Amino acid sequence: MQHARAQLTGKVRGQTLRAVRDQTQEQGQTPQMPQMRGTDPADAIRGRTLRIRMWAVTVLLVVALLAAHGFASGPSHPLGNAPSAGTGALIAIFCAALLCEFMDSSLGMGYGTTLTPLLLVAGFEPLRIVPCVLLSEFLTGLAACLLHHRDGNIDLLRDREARGAAVTISLLSVIGAVAAVSLALRVPTAWLRGMIGGIVLLAGCVTLITLRCPPRYRPGHLYLLGAVAAFNKGLSGGGYGPLVTSGQVVSGLSPRKAVAVTSLAESLTCMVGLGAFLALDQDIDWTLAIPLTLGALLSVPLATLTVRALPDNALRVCVGTGTVLLGLLSLSCLLR
Repeated sequence: MQHARAQLTGKVRGQTLRAVRDQTQEQGQTPQMPQMRGTDPADAIRGRTLRIRMWAVTVLLVVALLAAHGFASGPSHPLGNAPSAGTGALIAIFCAALLCEFMDSSLGMGYGTTLTPLLLVAGFEPLRIVPCVLLSEFLTGLAACLLHHRDGNIDLLRDREARGAAVTISLLSVIGAVAAVSLALRVPTAWLRGMIGGIVLLAGCVTLITLRCPPRYRPGHLYLLGAVAAFNKGLSGGGYGPLVTSGQVVSGLSPRKAVAVTSLAESLTCMVGLGAFLALDQDIDWTLAIPLTLGALLSVPLATLTVRALPDNALRVCVGTGTVLLGLLSLSCLLR
């Protein structure tokens, strides 16, 4: 009798463990550090080392080509309708795009919010900046999503939770962008930016407050935050990354998945915006697109490795802190 009872107890325990394991795999929760697909740890280390070396060589080569182009074009080569700019300006724009997109692909925020004001201060016209930024962000978002998938930060093929979040945010991005265009003349921009700044700040604070007790995944939260973020992106051109990334974290999605989903969704949003520019304006100066796209694309290989290497709590702190800072920056701009 005792032997039969022990066998029954062991069987129940085994079924319980298998059920927990299957539920964890179904939800896409992996407590271990993600590994590159199809590689063992030793091969992964060699692959990372090779990627970093190739990245450094490629960056140096691109800088040399930009310098050669600047010298060949002369010291007063114009970039669009901006003041005269030569070799130094080309390399500066490339480096700015590299750094801003590294932050964006690592934390899911900061590329357009940081880069566009820098280009405006440099003297470039907004209508020459926005299409080139949209093009570079469209291509970079796709590349970042693919590398996030390859490096194990997200699995859009098997993880239903991540796939559902990606589809939800992407659809809301397109709908929000279209709604923003139709309502752009009816909503006071200053009022909207103040509201968005407050929401961004609140989402960052919640991300930091729930650091030790992450919330359960609630897909319903994504609908509201995704719609607001996409609407604001189409209307004012900023605030998308902080809202979407922190909103996903607050909704219970892991930071790694949130960053990867944001890259994909923002890429589709930029594609819609770029299509609108192409349909409405046939005279677009694409000169800025070359250094911007090169710099942004070259940041992606290191950014996805950074996301993969950081622990979840550290990544959550980075996302929360970056969101709070951008929220404060948005609110401070309204006080000037």
